[in-house]
Formats: sequence, structure tokens, C-alpha cells
Amino acid sequence: MRRHHLIPTEEGWLYLATVIDIATRRVVGWATADHLRTELVADALRSACRQRRPAGSVIFHSDRGCQYTSREFTLLAGKLSIRLSVGRTGQCGDNALAESFFATLKNELIGTQPWPSRAAARTAIFEYIESWYNLHRLHSSLGYRSPADYEAALAA
Repeated sequence: MRRHHLIPTEEGWLYLATVIDIATRRVVGWATADHLRTELVADALRSACRQRRPAGSVIFHSDRGCQYTSREFTLLAGKLSIRLSVGRTGQCGDNALAESFFATLKNELIGTQPWPSRAAARTAIFEYIESWYNLHRLHSSLGYRSPADYEAALAA
């Protein structure tokens, strides 16, 4: 599951693209850039594949944004043995998990004030995702466990 988000900085927008494991709510891949081109979402997908190293076929769900329906992204997904799935037009519920993540990120980290720089925002996002959200943040949908704890329970 994916989505992207804009983070205001005093240097201009920073775009964040994520890949979220729908079963565990873990952010398994993410990337930031000063643009919202296919390269950004492709970097997030490659990051997820490096992190997860999927052995079999997986499904990547997105909206119908041009970054996700581009030839470049389709070819990348094929090389990675990823099946693409796109949401229905006008159905925001198809990306509810991603929207929930970005609402949480905004409330817990981004706030309403611009960050002093893209680098400062990127560092804070890294710390939030890798040190807090994936490892410690409790999710009601996971029985009030963190994504890491939930994955550990699944593996046991």
C-alpha cells in the first residue's frame, strides 16, 4: 500500500512516498525528494524490496496517480515480480491505511509549521519511521502492539 505526502519546509516542499505492509502496518519502504515524479515512488518501492526481499509475488496497491501508472514504474514492478493494483476512481477508502499513516505522521511529527530545511525534515522522518513508528507505536488494529512486535508474534 502506498501514498505520498507533502511536508512544508522553508526551502520548499519535501515529498514523502511510502510502502506500507497492509498486514503489519509497518512502513517497509520510503523515500523523500523535492519532486513528485515517478523516480520518488520507484525509490520507495526499491527500498521496500531491499528491506523485505520478497520471495514470491506481492501486490502493490496505489491510487491512479501518473507516477504509479507510468511505463517506468510498471517496468520496475515487473522486474521486481510485483503485481500492480490500482484503486477505483474517487474511492479514497481504497487507500485508507496510507491516509491513516499520513494523518498520524502529521499529528505526531510534521505539525503545522514549516521545517527549517528539507534535510532536517528528512532526518526527523527517518527517526520517526525507523525508531518510533515501526518499533514502538501501538496500533489498535494490531491488538495494541507495534508493527515489529506484531511481526515477531506472526513469526513465532
